[in-house]
Amino acid sequence: MAVMESRTLDMSAILLEAYDLADMIKYSAETADYLYWKQAKDADPEVARLVKEFAKKKELFEECERFGHYHPNYHEALDQVKAVQAQLDEVEAVRKYKEAERKLDDLLYTVSETIARSVSETIKVPSNDPLASSGGCSSGGSCSGNCG
Repeated sequence: MAVMESRTLDMSAILLEAYDLADMIKYSAETADYLYWKQAKDADPEVARLVKEFAKKKELFEECERFGHYHPNYHEALDQVKAVQAQLDEVEAVRKYKEAERKLDDLLYTVSETIARSVSETIKVPSNDPLASSGGCSSGGSCSGNCG
């Protein structure tokens, strides 16, 4: 029974430390910045207008996309979606929100990577970056990281 009690105690200690770590992240500058700009973005009437317009243009594009490049309005519809997206990206609240979101994501990734590497160098760490190079050139082998 002593082994089981020791394991339970270890798991309890790990969980308590995990809760402490979660609180540190929750009250970090990155989280505060993210929440501030999320609220600013959500309250901005220009963003709301552009989001509605984007949804309409996207729906139109999806109709054209069913037929692919052969649809007579495919490229026009795609250009309209890109134009509204560009307008959205010009709004300060949206730009700052995306930047804050990226910084918070980087923080969470760094914490995950630190925990994983403390266990083993070969553990894969999920990332939102489609070009992430951890794990060695998608082969799972050892890599110097100087591939590209």
